[in-house]
Amino acid sequence: MTVLTAPASQAKWNGPRLELPMKTLIDRARIDARIAECAETLGTNAREFRKAAVEVLAEALAKGAETARAELESGGGGLACGAHLAYVEDEILRAIHTCVTKFIVPDAESTPLCVIAVGGYGRGALAPGSDIDLLFLLNGKGRASAESIVEAILYFLWDLKQKVGHATRTVEECLRQAKGDMTIRTTLIETRYILGDQTLLDTLLTRFDQEIVRTTAPEFVAAKLAERDERVRRAGSSRYLVEPNVKEGKGGLRDLNTLFWIAKYAYRVHDVEALVAAGLFSEQEQRLFRRCENFLWSVRCHMHFYTGRAEERLSFDIQRVLAERLGFKPGAGLSMVERFMKRYFVTAKNVGDLTNIVCAALEERQAKPRAVFDRIFGTLRRRAKPRDLGPFAIETDRVTVPSNDVFAKDPVNLIKLFWVAAHNEMPIHPDALRLVTQSLPRIDAKLRANPEANRLFLEILTNPQSSERALRLMNEAGVLGRFITEFGRIVALMQFNMYHHYTVDEHLLRAVRELASIELGHLKAELPLTSEIMPTITHRRALYLAVLLHDIAKGRPEDHSHAGAALARKIGPRLGLTDAETESAAWLVEQHLTMSNIAQSRDLADPRTIEGFARTVQSIERLKMLSVLTVSDIRAVGPGVWNGWKGELLRTLYWETELVLAGGHSSVDRKSRVERSQRELREKLPAWSDPEFADYVARHYPAYWLKVDLPHKIQHAQLLYASAVELNSLATEYSTDVFRGVTELTVVAPDHPRLLSIIAGACAVGGANIVDAQVFTTADGLALDTISISRAFDQDSDELRRAARVAKSIEQALRGEIRVTELLAAKAESTPDRAETFSVPPDVVIDNSLSHKYSVVEVSGLDRPGLLHDLTFTLSKLNLNIASAHIVTFGEKAVDAFYVTDLTGAKVINPARHAALRRHLLDVFAGKPRAVESA
Repeated sequence: MTVLTAPASQAKWNGPRLELPMKTLIDRARIDARIAECAETLGTNAREFRKAAVEVLAEALAKGAETARAELESGGGGLACGAHLAYVEDEILRAIHTCVTKFIVPDAESTPLCVIAVGGYGRGALAPGSDIDLLFLLNGKGRASAESIVEAILYFLWDLKQKVGHATRTVEECLRQAKGDMTIRTTLIETRYILGDQTLLDTLLTRFDQEIVRTTAPEFVAAKLAERDERVRRAGSSRYLVEPNVKEGKGGLRDLNTLFWIAKYAYRVHDVEALVAAGLFSEQEQRLFRRCENFLWSVRCHMHFYTGRAEERLSFDIQRVLAERLGFKPGAGLSMVERFMKRYFVTAKNVGDLTNIVCAALEERQAKPRAVFDRIFGTLRRRAKPRDLGPFAIETDRVTVPSNDVFAKDPVNLIKLFWVAAHNEMPIHPDALRLVTQSLPRIDAKLRANPEANRLFLEILTNPQSSERALRLMNEAGVLGRFITEFGRIVALMQFNMYHHYTVDEHLLRAVRELASIELGHLKAELPLTSEIMPTITHRRALYLAVLLHDIAKGRPEDHSHAGAALARKIGPRLGLTDAETESAAWLVEQHLTMSNIAQSRDLADPRTIEGFARTVQSIERLKMLSVLTVSDIRAVGPGVWNGWKGELLRTLYWETELVLAGGHSSVDRKSRVERSQRELREKLPAWSDPEFADYVARHYPAYWLKVDLPHKIQHAQLLYASAVELNSLATEYSTDVFRGVTELTVVAPDHPRLLSIIAGACAVGGANIVDAQVFTTADGLALDTISISRAFDQDSDELRRAARVAKSIEQALRGEIRVTELLAAKAESTPDRAETFSVPPDVVIDNSLSHKYSVVEVSGLDRPGLLHDLTFTLSKLNLNIASAHIVTFGEKAVDAFYVTDLTGAKVINPARHAALRRHLLDVFAGKPRAVESA
C-alpha cells in the first residue's frame, strides 16, 4: 500500500510539466538581487523599501503571467499554462519569504515553518483569476515568531492584490480539525511543498494517512459525492447546458477533481499515473483523463485571460472568442462555435464516463456505500423477480454481464442489455457499461440491419416507464449514436442561440421524457388536453419515433425539418414501423414547428388561420399527434420556456381546428355567432337596462363579438361603464392568470395611431415582456387594448404590485408625463449589445393570404428592449392601423406578427407600399433614422 508523502525537498518544481524554461517565466536570482539593492538604498525599516520591493515583485508577477498567456495563445497546453502560473507564484512566495526573513523580521529567520500550497494551487496549477490557497504549518515552538513571518508574507501578497486563502496551524491542529471536517481532509490530500521545514509536511501527511485516511474512505467518498450532487444542482443538473460552468458544472473541472480526490483517498496514491498501477484506470483511460483535464484547463485559462477575472461560465459572448483562439474552423454544416462546443460537451461526457469507472471500482473495494452508488447511476423501481434476462445476470440488484465475451458471441446483446434493464426497470451495473463502451466497434452495418436488434430498440423507445432512462444510458455509453448513426451526428451538438438551453441530443431525450410523462398521466393538471388525447392516439409508435427524431437533422446545411423527415422515412421501416406509421412519423418531423409557430404568431380568432392549419393537418389523428409532439418539444427546450400562455394558445388552436376537421365550424354563420355572443353577455349583465345594453352593443364592431371570450367581455363592459360614469377617458385594469402564466393589462384610452407604440414603450421601460396584444376600437373613438405580459413573480401579490407599476407607467406615458423614447434610450445604453454576440438577419414578410380582412406583417430579427415600441411606432407613422399583435421571442430572436389595415380599413395591396413598409421596418433593426413617407 502506497502512503501519501510530500515530494522530495530538493525538487525545484513539483507540479505538472512545464512547457517553458523556468528562467523564461521568472528570474528568481534577479528578483532577490533587486530587492537587496532596494534594502541597501532605502533601508530595511522604511515604508519606501516595502513599496519598492512590492513593485519588483509585481513586475515579475506580471511578466510571468504575460509569458504564460503568450505561450497559451500561441497553442500551448492549458494544464501547462496553469503550471506556469503556479511556478511563478512559487518563486514569488520564495522571494517574499527571503525578503521577510532577511530584511523585515531577520530575528525569526531560523523559526521552523513550512509554507504549503493547497487546493488547486496544491495540484500545481493556477488559473489566471484563481485564489492562492496556502497552509502555513508550524511545529508549535516559537509560534509568535512564525506568525510574524506569516503576517509579513500575507501583507506582501495583499499589496500585490492577490486573492489569498490561508490557514496557520500546527500538525496537531490540522489532524484534529480534519477528523471533523471533510473540507480540511480534501485540503490535506492536495498539499504541495513550497518552502521551509519539509519534515513538518512529511509528518503531517504520514499521520494523516495512518490516523484518518486508512479507516475513513467510505465516509469521505459519500461526503464528496453528496457535495458534488449539491454543486451540480446549483450549477445546472445537465452536463449539456449550452452555457456551461467550466469549473462547477457537471462534467467540468470540479468533477475531475472530485473523482481524483475520491480515488486518491481510497487508493492512497499521489498522482493519476499511480491509478493505472493500482488497476483503477487502464492506460487509455488515464490518457483520457489527461486530455479532458488539459482541454478544460485551456478553456478556463483562456476565459480568465479574456475577461480579466475569474469567469467560470462559458457564456455565448465568450464562446465565439474562445472558438477562434483555440483554432476551431467552420465545417460539416457547423459554425466554429458549434464545433468548439461539441468538443466541450464530448469532454464533459468523457468526464462522466471516468466518474462511472471510479465509482464502479470503489464499489468493488466496498469503499463506497451502495446508496451513494445508486445516486450516481440511478435506480429504477424493480419488479419482484427479474424476467427475460437472456444471457445476462443480476448482481447487487443490477443487470450485468456474466462474462466478457457476451457481446462478442452475439452483438445483438449490445441492444438487448438495455432492453432487459428497461423491461425489468432495473439499473445496469457499471462494469457492464464499461464492457459496452469497449465493444462499440461491434455495432456495425450488420447489427444495424438486424431485425431483432431493431425490434428491441423500438420496444425500448416506446416503453414510457423507462424509455428516457434507457436511451440516456445508451447515449452515454455511445450505443445510441452508433446504432442510429444519424443520431450520432447530433450528439453533443449545441445550437448557438439563447433559446435552446441544451445540446440537441439532450433536448431530444428530454422530449421523449416529456412524452412518456404525458402518456403515464403524470401531467394531467398541467396539460389537461394533451393528457386527455394521448390515450386516443392510434400511431403511438410513430409519435415516439417522431419525438426522438424531430431535431435529428440539426447542424446540416439544409432545412432540418425537411431533412429530418427524409431520415424518418429511412429509419422507420428499419425499426419495423408500417408504411402508414413511417409516413406519419416523417410528416410529424417535417411539421414539428408548424403548430407552435401558428399558435404564437397568428390571430387564432381569424377563420382563415384555422382553415389554413386544418388544410396542413388534414386529419384529427395527425392533429392529436402534432399537438402532443409540440408540447413535448417546447417543454424540453429548457426551464421557463413552457408556460400556461403557450398552453392556452395551443389548446385554442387545437379546439378550433378540431371543429373544422370535424365539419362543425362553418355550420354557424358569422351573423348568428355575433348575436349569440351578445345574448351570452346580456345574461351576465342583469342589472343593465335594455337601452343601456343596446347602446353598449352598438359601440362594438362585429369583430369584437367574435374574437373576445365571455369573461373578458364582462370585464370590458364593466370597465367601459365605469369610465363613462366617472367621465374618465383613460383607465387601466390588470389581473393575473397563474394557469396561463401571464398578466393582463387592459387599457381604455382615446384612440390615436401611436397608442399601441406608447403602451409597448411603457411596458419595455417597466421591464415587462409583451407576448400578445389585442386591439379594438369602439364606434365612439375609444381604444380598448388588452396587453398580455409574461409573469415575473410566482406569487400573485408580487405580480399584482408589478402590474400596478406597469399600468401607472402606461397612464403616465399616455398623459405625456413621461417621455418613453428618452427612457428607452437610457435603458438601451445600460443593456449589453446582443449584436456583438449573435447575428440574426432581419426579415419582413407581408402576406395577404393569411386573413380575410387584414394584411399580416411578420417581422423577425435580433431582439432588444423597446423593439416592439419601435416597430409599432413605424407602422403607425406609415398610416397603418394595428388590429392585433402577436409577439414571440426565441432567445435572442424576436418574431412579431401584426394584423394591419390602411386608414380606410383595407388590406395593404400595392407593391410600392409593400416595398416602403419593408424598408422602414428593416431600418428599425439597422438603427437608421428615416423621414417616414406614407405607406
